[in-house]
Amino acid sequence: MAGCLSEADFVMVEEGFSTRDLLEQLTLGASQATTEEVAAFFVADLGAVVRKHFCFLKCLPRVRPFYAVKCNNSPGVLKVLAELGLGFSCANKAEMELVQHIGVPASKIIYGNPCKQIAHIKYAAKHGVRLLSFDNEMELAKVVKSHPSAKMILCIATDDSHSRSRLSLKFGVSLKSCRQLLEDAKRNHVEVVGVSFHIGSGCPDPQAYAQSIADARLVFEMGAELGHRMHILDLGGGFPGVEGAKVRFEEISSVISSALDLYFPEGCGVDILAKLGRYYVTSAFTLAVSIIAKKEVLLEQPGREEENGSAPKTILYRLGEGEYGIFNSVLFDNTCPTPILQKKPSTEQPLYSSSLWGPVIDGCDCIAEGLWLPQLHVGDWLVFENMGAYTVGMGSLLGGAQTCRITYAMSRVAWEVLRGQLLPAEQDEDAEGTCRPLSCGWEITDTLCMGPVFTPASIM
Repeated sequence: MAGCLSEADFVMVEEGFSTRDLLEQLTLGASQATTEEVAAFFVADLGAVVRKHFCFLKCLPRVRPFYAVKCNNSPGVLKVLAELGLGFSCANKAEMELVQHIGVPASKIIYGNPCKQIAHIKYAAKHGVRLLSFDNEMELAKVVKSHPSAKMILCIATDDSHSRSRLSLKFGVSLKSCRQLLEDAKRNHVEVVGVSFHIGSGCPDPQAYAQSIADARLVFEMGAELGHRMHILDLGGGFPGVEGAKVRFEEISSVISSALDLYFPEGCGVDILAKLGRYYVTSAFTLAVSIIAKKEVLLEQPGREEENGSAPKTILYRLGEGEYGIFNSVLFDNTCPTPILQKKPSTEQPLYSSSLWGPVIDGCDCIAEGLWLPQLHVGDWLVFENMGAYTVGMGSLLGGAQTCRITYAMSRVAWEVLRGQLLPAEQDEDAEGTCRPLSCGWEITDTLCMGPVFTPASIM
């Protein structure tokens, strides 16, 4: 969908300059600011989002990607994904309004929340959003009354017992209850057009996708027996967003492709979708947070002294963000964020037992413990990578307002690819099949092999 993103929306990162350089400029500017105190900010590499998209198309060419807006609803992300031609999976009225505001047509929106407010269903009906999810009789009854022309996707439960975030505890209908729901839908003249599932986040076993695809095939057969013309399979999400995950995206995509070939072979008339969030944005966002306070606590350990002869101590650093805001992953994903020091210490500097705490007066607002850091000072900056998922736009969920500034960046190569300007005639014949970097930061080694022609807006 051309025209969503313009050069005014981001900082163009030229050759020889990286987002690390940009980050250093921004932290220096924030430290020297006299009129406005900045405690934290993001740098978002939109080129990394573009690169992830083409990697997805390469690994799963039969699957149409939809973006889960709840994961990161920042304008730059939504615009670049709309530019790439993605659809959008929205969880509520606010998210539908957000993507429609930037020009996304209703035909590219799925109201993917199986638990919907009636007012939000009416909004979807009024604004042309016709694809809705459901997993129980009450949701079906609400849609029948408020959006009778809707096309429904039945959300089935999965075996997500090994996933870090288990969605089937709350969403999805068991296989044994599917027929009853399909019969109810038929009796109420509601068309069920597909099946969806979600194996949860952080699943270590890619075979969970294969099993869920097999289960979906059974539900398709039930639907066909009852007269439903089912033609959509939604694979949900759960795809990793960082390098070094326990299960690599390429391994997951291989399992999915094999299962699709078996149960939904090419040419069967079924449109395959996936709703991705973390995959697209996790690694694209880097957070810089300043130290706003510190406290040294002496450790009462008789007979033990530091190398310099002083009593051992631990240092508590207070940051401008905590668990109840941007670092909510500590609560929800049981992670321990590891900081990168903006100022590289010398090898001679001693290290101290350290911990990081948020600004809330709460003993639970602990970001990380057991760290060994050099002596840091109030005003120093800590950098955290892979901070793009469920960090931006979480203020309303956590009782506060999201005020963290985002600076978007993109390399010129990624921008040219996005705009469809990198045509075969522009490439050196000797460079055919070589890889060019799309992302613009962090001494990046990941590259993407460019095919002959890019037409990202045509995938939908």
